[in-house]
Amino acid sequence: MDDVVKVHFVGAGPGAEDLITVRGMRLLNKADVVIYAGSLVNPELLKYAENAKVYNSATMTLDEVIDVIKKSVADGLEVVRLHTGDQSIYGAVKEQMDELDKLEIAYDSCPGVSACFGAAASLNLEYTLPDVSQSLIITRMEGKTKVPEKESIRSFASHGASMAIYLSTSLLEKLEEELIAGGYRPDTPAALVYKATWPEEKSFICTVNSLAETAKKNNITKTAIILVGDVISPEYIEKSRLYAPDFSTEYRKAKDK
Repeated sequence: MDDVVKVHFVGAGPGAEDLITVRGMRLLNKADVVIYAGSLVNPELLKYAENAKVYNSATMTLDEVIDVIKKSVADGLEVVRLHTGDQSIYGAVKEQMDELDKLEIAYDSCPGVSACFGAAASLNLEYTLPDVSQSLIITRMEGKTKVPEKESIRSFASHGASMAIYLSTSLLEKLEEELIAGGYRPDTPAALVYKATWPEEKSFICTVNSLAETAKKNNITKTAIILVGDVISPEYIEKSRLYAPDFSTEYRKAKDK
């Protein structure tokens, strides 16, 4: 395999043009070719690649994407495959990488900020609060893409942990049923964040049993992430032991009362 990496899978971040990583921006700066997920990536990010030839993968098949990469690499060009958020989450990158492996084309990955973290920032939210939740489950409802039975919403709901649910805005009534059947209280806090960090972002705090109603009332039909868990509106939280004066760490000794 060629040791010179000419293909870079880059996470564009959740939407805001300044939430791409510095590394990602630099890769765009030097790109000759950019293939971007036009249905989801903010086109304002393309200004960082003003000298590149741009392809919109929303109108392309996998074979067409690979063909552009193959021809570009053969011409010695630098290619950025720009995905929304972080490409490791619902990015459909493995199938592209498999094809590049067959062609012996080297590639690397630059991580991005995923939507669940953009949404948390917009809400000033911490997913892991002591005695409330110490886990974040990232998942989706089953739709055209199947979900393993052991990873169903109902199964995950039994943990009562913080949950970030992608690609499910059109299935909110069923989602409510599954969350409640799995163990969340109907009045468990929830949030709908539409286009997190974009200029047109909208966020709504609600409850599990009012997700569908909230979406309908505010005309939210797609491009939203659903957050669930008591961390959204905690009644009470224990302070972290990390900063407690009577708690020793590698860097600080406990103080006498």
